[in-house]
Amino acid sequence: MTSIDSVTLGANDPAAATRFYDAAFGLGSQVRVRASDTPATGFRGFTLSLTVSQPGTVNGLIDVAVAAGASVVKPATKSFWGYGGVVRAPDGALWKIATSAKKDTGPATGQIDQFVLLLGVEDVVATKKFYVARGLTVGKSFGRKYAEFEARPNSIKLALYGRRALAKDAGVSPEGTGPHGLTIGGGDGSFTDPDGFAWEVATAVR
Repeated sequence: MTSIDSVTLGANDPAAATRFYDAAFGLGSQVRVRASDTPATGFRGFTLSLTVSQPGTVNGLIDVAVAAGASVVKPATKSFWGYGGVVRAPDGALWKIATSAKKDTGPATGQIDQFVLLLGVEDVVATKKFYVARGLTVGKSFGRKYAEFEARPNSIKLALYGRRALAKDAGVSPEGTGPHGLTIGGGDGSFTDPDGFAWEVATAVR
């Protein structure tokens, strides 16, 4: 296992969720949707992040997502690390759109440079060791606070963050009940990690 090919999100209305993702982000087969019969409340323990080149592109993607049915959780604003905001998709998933740049250097393009799945975990060090044992290579690591793994081009990058810190970054309460509503596609088999996130072998979309 080296990286993530796709994520599958649980939704009460899979058809509507699929229409939203096609209209909002255009990520194709990297984002899939399936029916979810088990209700969940509050923070699901993960966020999805789209990294882009400049603030204008952040604003453009957020505007398109809101027009397609998303709600703004954290308005786009400058911070010490760059510029970004968070929206909630109609299925409940939290999406952060961000850039490390603080000024535009050209027209907004809508191009997404990196797609990152951030898991909110109880123990970053322990979960990092779990994934290293399964074949992932650490790209960056900051003690017990954060870790990210290397990913091949055009795949989804995996990163780990403390659950409470990730919820704070997204602008929501860390409390939540029910399933994660996320299945990660990639690797060489099906398994569940120490924080209850499920993996399955990614299959081609017909």
